[in-house]
Amino acid sequence: MAGTKSLVKDSVIYGGTTIIQKMISWLLIYLFTRTLTKGEVGMMTNLYAYVAVIMVFLTFGMETGFFRFVNKEIKEQAYRVYSTVLILVGIFVLIFEFVCLFFLPDIRSWLWKDEIPGEYIRLVIIIIGMDAFSAIPFVLLRYKKRPIRFGILKLLNVVLYTIFCLFFLVVCPWINKHQPQLIAWFWREEGWLVYVLFSNLLATGIQTACLLPELLGFKYSFDRKLAKSILKYCSPLVIMGLAGMSNQVVDKLVFPVVYPNKDLVFDELGIYSGCFKIAMIMMMFTQAFRYAYEPFVFEKSKDSNSKQSYADVMKYFIQLGLLIFLGVMFYLDIIKHFVPSEYFSGLPVVPIVLIGELFFAIYFNLSIWYKLNDKTYWGAIFSTIGFVIIIGINILFIPKYSYMACAWASFIGNGVIMLISYFIGQREYRIRYDLKTIGLYAGLAAVLYMVAIVVPIENQWLRMAFRTLLIGIYIGVLIKRDLPVKEIPYLNRLYKNKH
Repeated sequence: MAGTKSLVKDSVIYGGTTIIQKMISWLLIYLFTRTLTKGEVGMMTNLYAYVAVIMVFLTFGMETGFFRFVNKEIKEQAYRVYSTVLILVGIFVLIFEFVCLFFLPDIRSWLWKDEIPGEYIRLVIIIIGMDAFSAIPFVLLRYKKRPIRFGILKLLNVVLYTIFCLFFLVVCPWINKHQPQLIAWFWREEGWLVYVLFSNLLATGIQTACLLPELLGFKYSFDRKLAKSILKYCSPLVIMGLAGMSNQVVDKLVFPVVYPNKDLVFDELGIYSGCFKIAMIMMMFTQAFRYAYEPFVFEKSKDSNSKQSYADVMKYFIQLGLLIFLGVMFYLDIIKHFVPSEYFSGLPVVPIVLIGELFFAIYFNLSIWYKLNDKTYWGAIFSTIGFVIIIGINILFIPKYSYMACAWASFIGNGVIMLISYFIGQREYRIRYDLKTIGLYAGLAAVLYMVAIVVPIENQWLRMAFRTLLIGIYIGVLIKRDLPVKEIPYLNRLYKNKH
């Protein structure tokens, strides 16, 4: 339980700031869907999908690689590993920036024809480079256990991004209406997506500059032998990461290619994106967990009771994940108003995407067995299987079912790799997960969700009250049966005073 406590503590520190960061980004849905056209929202979704995939190439799994190799070295040699990793990623970024900016006309005509302006793509290319390079200093902060600085810099980025977006999308239109001469030198009446991308560029540039202390104050060295070992270890992780990330964004990449109505393609993708982002609440939870979980796995692997800790974490993670699913779906009548009514046609994707994301998070949780055994090629195999399933379903069914095919593709693909990883993992590195308890909560969540759907209550507030009662049942069972109340300091004191 001590190891689990440590994970919870790190999750609160790292995860708290991450959740705030993601929450602010999530709230920007309200701004973007009301200031940009649906087509521009669709273009932004498509461009950022490419960002996610390219980031996997540029970081090359070095975050996991750093933790793996730095734990093999004595503490004094940590900067040797860090310096080698930093130089490797720096080289990847420089090559990427040169090739993409130099051959931009060819890249644009191949991927987007004339559908997305070149200025949008240039801004995204520069943003990717800064993001990829700054990922390594952030890994150093995690290694040095400096969560406060880590969190502040992450929050700085999203806060600046929000401020710049508000300036360009809200303040500037007001100025243009009353004193247009003040901003006539840079303002234009249409194509506002460029201001969103420029805001991102400014925020990322300032954040990268703030990471200078992590880039100075030590002797740079490049250990070729170590670099070869890191690249060998990370290469399967790149395939795994590429397939894994593609599993999450491939629908946004494939959709413009296979959707038959080219006049509405980015409008439809915009609707899907707006409703998809409602489900980002689950992603916020899983991302916060992942920041703390990976270092925890490698550190805990030396303990004799590590497998029990992994099993406990899995149980609590799924219990909370199901609670998030119920919370989003039961209050969707309120949450949906973060997007305008013209996006509501895409709301049926929300429950499918939520569960699909939970499947993927469980799959990540299960991945410890091949990471600890240095059999990372299994991750590449699983993710490739998921990728093939997802891209296949998207290509076959998007032309007929539009973005609903995207949602179901992720649900099925993530579910399959979750199950395959579990069964093979039990053979290679057996962990006795509490399947009985996990099944009980999955069944309870399913029953409560069905009750909420089946019981017809026309009045919205009565419906919300009824669904709050249903969530109370889930939480009540969780507290009564499994929540380690005695392990929570304040509640522990209350418990002791009562007894």
